[in-house]
Amino acid sequence: MTAKLHVMLVDDEQDIRRLLKFHLEKAGYAVTTAKTAEETLKLLKTNKPDLLLLDLMLPGMSGTEACRKIKENPDTAKIPIIMLTAKNKDNDVVAGLEMGAADYITKPFSPQVLIARIQAVLRHLASVSDDHPAQPVLTAGPLVIDPDRHKVEIKGKPVALTYTEFRILQFLVEHPGRAFTRQQIIDQIHNESYVVTERIVDVQMVGLRKKLGLLGDWIETVRKVGYRFREV
Repeated sequence: MTAKLHVMLVDDEQDIRRLLKFHLEKAGYAVTTAKTAEETLKLLKTNKPDLLLLDLMLPGMSGTEACRKIKENPDTAKIPIIMLTAKNKDNDVVAGLEMGAADYITKPFSPQVLIARIQAVLRHLASVSDDHPAQPVLTAGPLVIDPDRHKVEIKGKPVALTYTEFRILQFLVEHPGRAFTRQQIIDQIHNESYVVTERIVDVQMVGLRKKLGLLGDWIETVRKVGYRFREV
């Protein structure tokens, strides 16, 4: 019998925990629940899930701060995180993504949409596993992108990118010289149920350019269109 995938659900509202736990188990997942960030960090020391559902607004330590701690810890950094948030402002979404979250979903949401988001994130992880054909390593001058290992290096030195930053860079480098609108970039890096504004793409580009250092200028802004990666 194949072991069930394990989801850890963190939300301070008991009714939400019970409802989502029911639907997750119905969908075939093993579920562990927690109501605070502090409890979550303690559980993760001995109980590492395949995916973490983390509410942004928690009593005590916030979900955003917990996400940061989880991603900074080598023992838990690879756990994919989907942020659950009652907020819908761009800054709140960007904060979660920049801390390393793989995705986010804004309350209220249907359990069916949540299950679809979980499946999309886990499919992405499965696509880069050893059981699937290796994706080609991308190079552009001193820049090297290894999709399977989710690694970026410049002159041999690693560059730490969030999931979203990595996907944007990979997509642009795969099509050097071609200009894409912000919406085309959104459509390529997330599924159709992922609600992202064009401003969030701009914010991600600012962060990505900063992390690329001198190569940041290789991501060019195309006036009235969007962005492109310079042909090298």
